[in-house]
Amino acid sequence: MDGEETANQFDHVFCENGVVHYQQGQLKSTQSILNYIGEETLQRVINFALGYMAKLQLPAKRGNFVEFRSSMINICPVGRSCSQEEREEFSRFDIEHQVRAKFVEALQSEFKNTKLKFALGGQISVDVFPAGWDKTYCLQHVEEFSEIHFFGDKTTVGGNDYEIYNDSRTVGHRVTSPDDTKEQLKQCLNIE
Repeated sequence: MDGEETANQFDHVFCENGVVHYQQGQLKSTQSILNYIGEETLQRVINFALGYMAKLQLPAKRGNFVEFRSSMINICPVGRSCSQEEREEFSRFDIEHQVRAKFVEALQSEFKNTKLKFALGGQISVDVFPAGWDKTYCLQHVEEFSEIHFFGDKTTVGGNDYEIYNDSRTVGHRVTSPDDTKEQLKQCLNIE
């Protein structure tokens, strides 16, 4: 399923931590991290990240270590071009050696005087975004709903789902996989 097809199937679709908003299949709003922090800070972050990752010894390294998105930067020590097997191997290695958690600490220390936040994203990456542009950003677009359920896997402190999972405006559900998400949705909707 491609992005446009998905956006047309739902009333609201939120991408990039919820900062990119589609309503009824039409782009309604977006923000630019480049406009917010400027080229100089953007390059400082990228250069620091590349330098830090160059010193890491991991089970594998592949291409696409830094992905610039409109509202965020996604940094991936193993490289987004890794295979599924390499992704899973890195995930296990990361759990044991805390590669990304240490990386986040280094980023926070280096950029403590900026308005940037750093969070673990998914199995293999670190998300970089302006303060306030976490996943709770999307809630301003769905205030008319009396109940909002959020399903996420990185719901502990430092994870990119933490803020919205713990927000008083949502009912948070911790999930472990797409199949777990499907099962929890079925329970919420009373579907067998």
